[in-house]
Amino acid sequence: MTNSNRLEQLLKYLEEDTNDPFTLYAIAMEYMKTDPGTSRDYFEKLLDIHPNYLATYYQVGHLYQALGEDDLAIKAYNKGISVAQDQGNQTTLRELKNALDELEF
Repeated sequence: MTNSNRLEQLLKYLEEDTNDPFTLYAIAMEYMKTDPGTSRDYFEKLLDIHPNYLATYYQVGHLYQALGEDDLAIKAYNKGISVAQDQGNQTTLRELKNALDELEF
């Protein structure tokens, strides 16, 4: 399946369930390759609706960094660290802390 076909299919899924966190995440990831602004919109919608969808924080932090918005990246990483601690997810906690450390130093 090509990227455009995959995106097309994901957008159809989104029509069926406009708030599905996995679909929103997958669409944001697809757009990250070709349209960072639209990717950002989907990530931010996902965070608004599903603030405990942990995988989002690492990816949106990297996207903010790529867009030159380090302050937003730091906020995203810190929020993700908090969510990871609440969820007891040590692997993601470590990844987020490493990303934050690399950005700050």
